[in-house]
Amino acid sequence: MKRRLLALTLAALPLWAHAANPADAPDLPPRAQVLDAVLGSPQVRAAGSQISVEEARSRRLEAGNHEWTLRLMDQQRRVRPAPAGRYNEWEVGVERAVRLPGKLDLDRQLGAAGIASARIARGDALHETSRMLLANWFDWLRENAAADQWRRQRDILARQAQVVQRRVELGDAPRLERLQADAALAQAEAQLAQATGRAQVAAESLRRLYPALTLPPSVPETPPTAVDDDAAGWVAAILEHNHELGVARSESARARIGASRTDAERRPDPTVGVHAARDKGSEEQVVGLSLLIPLSGAGRRADADAAVANAETASWREAGVLRKVEAEAAALHRRARAAWAGWQSQQAAADALGRSADLTERAWQLGEGSLTDTLNARRLAHEARLAARLAGLDASEARYRLLLDAHRLWPLDMDAHDDDHDHP
Repeated sequence: MKRRLLALTLAALPLWAHAANPADAPDLPPRAQVLDAVLGSPQVRAAGSQISVEEARSRRLEAGNHEWTLRLMDQQRRVRPAPAGRYNEWEVGVERAVRLPGKLDLDRQLGAAGIASARIARGDALHETSRMLLANWFDWLRENAAADQWRRQRDILARQAQVVQRRVELGDAPRLERLQADAALAQAEAQLAQATGRAQVAAESLRRLYPALTLPPSVPETPPTAVDDDAAGWVAAILEHNHELGVARSESARARIGASRTDAERRPDPTVGVHAARDKGSEEQVVGLSLLIPLSGAGRRADADAAVANAETASWREAGVLRKVEAEAAALHRRARAAWAGWQSQQAAADALGRSADLTERAWQLGEGSLTDTLNARRLAHEARLAARLAGLDASEARYRLLLDAHRLWPLDMDAHDDDHDHP
C-alpha cells in the first residue's frame, strides 16, 4: 500500500509543481493524507468502478449484437399413394447477421466516448470529494477558533473576577461588582462549553467522513493570503480544468456519435446463412445459402430523429453548464477578494477594540472607571476578535477553494487504471 501511494504521489508531482507550496498552507491537512482520504472515499471508488463498466460496454459494442444462430430440424414424411412409405428427414443450418461497413467504427467511437466520459466523471468525483473535505475541514477550524476565543475570554474574565473579589474583600469595591464579574464569567464558561461541544462534533464528523485524516491537537492561526485581481486568468484556469464542464462536453460528444450510429441503423444489417438437408430418407440432399434483408421502416426513422434530438439536447446542456461554470468561477474569485478585504477591516476593528478594552481595564484598576464599562469593552473586543478570526478563516477557505477549482492546490487529474481498485 505504501509503495502504491508513493507511486501515485510521484506521478502527481508535475501537477503539484503548479500548486501552493505545502509550507505556505500550515492550516491544511498534509497532502499525503488528503490524497489517501480522497482516493479512499466511496464516491471516488464508485466512479473508478464505473470506468470498468464502460470498458466492458466498449468491448460489447466492438463485438456487436449479432451472434451465430444454429437451426436444427427433424421431421418425418409420409407419402401416399403407392409406393407409400415413411421417410425421416432432417435439416441443419447456421446463420448470422453481418454488421455493415462503417458501423463497427462508430461502435468503437461510442465505446471510447463512454470510457472517456467515465474517466472525466471520476475526476469530477475527485474534485467534489476534495471540495467537501475542504469545506468540512474549515467548518472544524471555525468551531475550534470559536472555542479557543471563548477560552481566552473566559481566562480574562476569570482574572478580572479574582481582582474584583480581592477588592471587595479589601473594601475597595461594592459587592455588586463581584456579582457582575461572576455573572460575566459564568456566561463565558457556558459559551465555552457550547463552543467546545460544537468543535467536538465537527471533529467527529471529519474523522468519520475521512478516516485517513489525522486531526492535529491544534492548528496555527494563519493570516489569509490575498488573491490577485486577474479575474479573467482565474476564470480561464477553472474552465480549463472544470470536470463538470468536461462531463457535459463528453456526454455531448457521446450523444453526437450515438446519433450517427442510430442513423446508420436505417440501413439494416443483412443476415446470411448456410444450410444442409436430407429429404425422403436421404434420397434427396440439399445444400444452400440464405440471405435475409430487413426492410427499414418508420420505426428506424423515428429512432434516428430521437437520437438527433438527444444530441441537440446534450449540446444545449453543455452550453448551459459552460455559462454556469463561468458565472461560478467569476463569483468565486470575487468572493475570495471580498473575503480578504473584509478580514482586513475586521482585523483592524479587533485591534482597535482590543486596545480600547486594555485601556478601559487599566483605568478601572486605577479607580478612574467602572467595572460595567470594563466588561462591556472586553465583550466588544472579544466579539470583534472572534469575528476577525472567523473572517480570516472565510478568506483562507475562499482562496483555497479558488486554488482547488483551478487545480493548483491538490492533484485532481490522476488517471484511474487499477490504482483505486486496490485502495483499502
